[in-house]
Amino acid sequence: MKNFKLIYLAIILLMTSSLSLKAQKQPRVNAKKQVEEAVETLRKLMVDPDSAKLSAMASDKLTFGHSSGKIQNKQEFLHSFISGDTDFTSLDFTNQTVTVSGSTAIVRHTLTGGTHDKGKEPGTANLLIILVWQKVKGQWVLLARQAVKPPVAS
Repeated sequence: MKNFKLIYLAIILLMTSSLSLKAQKQPRVNAKKQVEEAVETLRKLMVDPDSAKLSAMASDKLTFGHSSGKIQNKQEFLHSFISGDTDFTSLDFTNQTVTVSGSTAIVRHTLTGGTHDKGKEPGTANLLIILVWQKVKGQWVLLARQAVKPPVAS
């Protein structure tokens, strides 16, 4: 009878630890999906800007780097999209990777799209991007972004 109780207890402990491990893995999958959804929302808002929605997605500490070397804070970032200084007419993100570590996520992708920035002729963009997202009060917000031009193939 004692052996039966020990075996029963061991089975319950194994089942509990198995469920606990499964529960620990699940949030990471959900976090990755949440970040992917935030990136997609950002992509859409970069084509069709909405001041309130862009503001809600961006950290007050945002640092937004362009491939030209220009760095913007949150207010400058919002102004550039709302004013049309930065105007994407189309935008695709490809080759995307998402790495989540606690409340921080790093996203890399290739950005390609059409542009028609204020005072400029229509053009195209082909950039490599890194985004840093932070989970604040249950929401993923953009903390940092840096764009670079892809290396020239030789």
